[in-house]
Amino acid sequence: MDGRRVLERVVATVGVLGLIAALPFYVASGLAAPLWAIVLLLLFWAALAVVSVRWFTRRPWVVLLLPLVAGGVWIATLTIGEQLLGWQA
Repeated sequence: MDGRRVLERVVATVGVLGLIAALPFYVASGLAAPLWAIVLLLLFWAALAVVSVRWFTRRPWVVLLLPLVAGGVWIATLTIGEQLLGWQA
C-alpha cells in the first residue's frame, strides 16, 4: 500500500471516529428534545454512519467532514427547537 492510500485510510478513520464521538450528544438530546426529534436526529446520525462506511474508500476526505456536519445539525436542531418550539432541558 502506498503512502497516499495509508493517509486516506487514516483520514477516513478519524472521520468515522469523530462520527462515533458525536453519537452520545445525539442520544443525550433526550434531555431537551421531544421523542420525535430524538428519533429524527438518530435516523440522521445513522444515515451519516451509512454514508461514512460507503465513502470510506471512495471519498475519505469527505468522511472527515461528516462529524462536522453531524455537530452542526445537532447544534442547529437543538437551538432552533429551543428558540422556536420551546424545548427545555
